[in-house]
Amino acid sequence: MKLTKTLLATSALTVAAGAAMAEGHMASDMTLVSWGGAYQSSQINAYSDPYLAMNDGVSIVWDESSAEAVAKLRAMAESGNITWDLVDVEAADAIRLCDEGLAMEIDHDEMLAAGDDGSSASDDFGDSIISDCFIPQIVFSTTVGYRTDMVGDTAPESICAIFDTDAYPGKRALNKRPLANMEWALLCDGVAKDEIYDVLATEEGQDQAFAKLDTIKDDVIWWTAAAETPQLLADGEIVMGSTYNGRLFAAIAEQDQPIGMLWDAQMLDFDGWVIPADLPEDRLARVMDFVSFATDTQRLADQAAYISYGPARASSAPLVGTHATLGIEMAPHMPTDPANSQNVFVTQYDFWADYRDDLDAKFQAWLAQ
Repeated sequence: MKLTKTLLATSALTVAAGAAMAEGHMASDMTLVSWGGAYQSSQINAYSDPYLAMNDGVSIVWDESSAEAVAKLRAMAESGNITWDLVDVEAADAIRLCDEGLAMEIDHDEMLAAGDDGSSASDDFGDSIISDCFIPQIVFSTTVGYRTDMVGDTAPESICAIFDTDAYPGKRALNKRPLANMEWALLCDGVAKDEIYDVLATEEGQDQAFAKLDTIKDDVIWWTAAAETPQLLADGEIVMGSTYNGRLFAAIAEQDQPIGMLWDAQMLDFDGWVIPADLPEDRLARVMDFVSFATDTQRLADQAAYISYGPARASSAPLVGTHATLGIEMAPHMPTDPANSQNVFVTQYDFWADYRDDLDAKFQAWLAQ
């Protein structure tokens, strides 16, 4: 009954928004939320700038708060003041926001453009549609970069180099949240890859992960913004550190920094849009118009010209070409390229949707010890 009511409400919103679009009653401004840095720049170049060029009188404000999207949307809903129109989130956060009723459920085939190859949107996006509220954009990974001139004669090949301070002395940078850190800790403590999440779901498994992280805790600089690791590497303040593969690509290919990328056990994940629930009709109409444009086959392929993230649409992949300014082929720099994905770790976003709040609290408590 709850699902039926939700779908009916979503359908009513869609119809109302469609009527607003037909009558020209669309809001003239939008607030889009993303992650800043090279990724947000790629969205501006591929999505918002072309959209604005086609829509005179429309303005877009970018907010770089995606890392705090769940907490902030909860607070907005509590206060009854939703100031965001479209929010870029990782897959697990999209599931949480959908489950809590903070993101709007959508009909992908009704809202999004069909693929250039004639496929429906739902078939074209396929498994990347991990939630009824999620509008996929990219496949990305969390991986590790290292200073090529600080690792001696033997560059790291295994993710477990993060924990090997004898072979690779010096500071490391890790995300100040549990994702990836907990999985890598268990993997490097001997847990089989296909058993990681079963172990991590237990108190004993969580303790085991924290114990492994304890071995390097004094050698870690904890980051909260993905741009920090590339900067720390560029400054020579760390020997290696985790961040998103697109950030490392920008540092290596665009800035020519002495940095190498470690693909072993890269944490693959999806990223995409959610629409906050209960937007006014005119704002929803504008958002739907933008989303239909910004997630079509060509637009997702265009984004890959600015950053090394794989487009979530199957029909976009053949259109991925060269970097917009460097002229290098982008396909070999994608996390999904066969040469880079020989030992991937696919993030279980369902697990993190269920355990994130609890493990966030435990992780912060562990950091404070």
